[in-house]
Amino acid sequence: MSRLRAEITRLSAVFQSAGAVRIETDILQPANVLLDLYGEDIRARAYVTLDPLRGEQMLRPDFTVPVVQRHMAESAEPARYTYDGPVFRYQDGDTKRTAESEQVGYEVFDRGPADVIEAEVFALFYKTLAPHGLMASTGDVGLLVAAINGLTTSDARKAALRRHIWRPSKFKALLRRFSQPVLVNAVGAGGQQIGLRESFDVDQRLVQLADEAAAQPIPQIEIDALNDLLEIKGSLLDALTQLQSLALRLPVIASAVDHMLARLTALRVAGVDVSQIGFEAAYGLTAMEYYDGFVFGFYANQAGWPAVASGGRYDALTRVLGQGRDVPAVGGIIRPEFTVRLLEGDMQ
Repeated sequence: MSRLRAEITRLSAVFQSAGAVRIETDILQPANVLLDLYGEDIRARAYVTLDPLRGEQMLRPDFTVPVVQRHMAESAEPARYTYDGPVFRYQDGDTKRTAESEQVGYEVFDRGPADVIEAEVFALFYKTLAPHGLMASTGDVGLLVAAINGLTTSDARKAALRRHIWRPSKFKALLRRFSQPVLVNAVGAGGQQIGLRESFDVDQRLVQLADEAAAQPIPQIEIDALNDLLEIKGSLLDALTQLQSLALRLPVIASAVDHMLARLTALRVAGVDVSQIGFEAAYGLTAMEYYDGFVFGFYANQAGWPAVASGGRYDALTRVLGQGRDVPAVGGIIRPEFTVRLLEGDMQ
């Protein structure tokens, strides 16, 4: 434990030397905020309790939400924060991770050039973790969002696809369904109302079904291009070449590809060897629910280990928690338990 505390202090000092102010957040968080953001899925992974005065509370499953809330309520930009402490999540029986784990994080709220800020954050993690021999993977959720927004289909269908980006199997099932003609049984008026839904909810659902019935299948050429996008994986430089070629078939991603090129240039300027960085278009789509742009992770060549560090851009989260006011935001966390084990040569 003393070695872990020393490593947390060391990592915190790295982030403070980059201009971050150290802050703390409550371990017990209001559950309604997290449930509104993530839906009921988060309940299955978090420790929830009922307080007679405060209602449902949740042991902190991550730091980003409370840090964003604090910034949006109190602070001016630009701002850089660091924090450390435990987070709590249920773990599957076959995982080597514990239900309580330590994190040290760095968050940047800055309206400067997006590519430069993203490169700043990644380069800081890269230079901190490079001595450990970790492999870096990156992705960009913005590419997938741009592709969805450009589909020839209804706004309701686009919203459903965006909502399920984080659930790849559900996303692909929806994509298959939206590529076929819709068969909807006619629903007549009247009849006995049963169940707990209000009439207004039932009427809204009937309108949705009518819209669904009128929607035309997404053209197969667009489905194929989107699937090709999801399959891109390899080195960052090779992936960029593939994406530039795909943008000729899928012009709606061109702006996101241009941003990726600008970020790659900024990474070089920041001292990152981009030839050693990986890229995967579908990276992070099972664990990074609130990220909406550039995402990254650092991994040890060790079976059963999670990402030693991870992070990315989450502008949309600031918009939700800021009640309409938003600010560009990029950040990430390091799991010091694993950097300690790497330093000590303990790979078990």
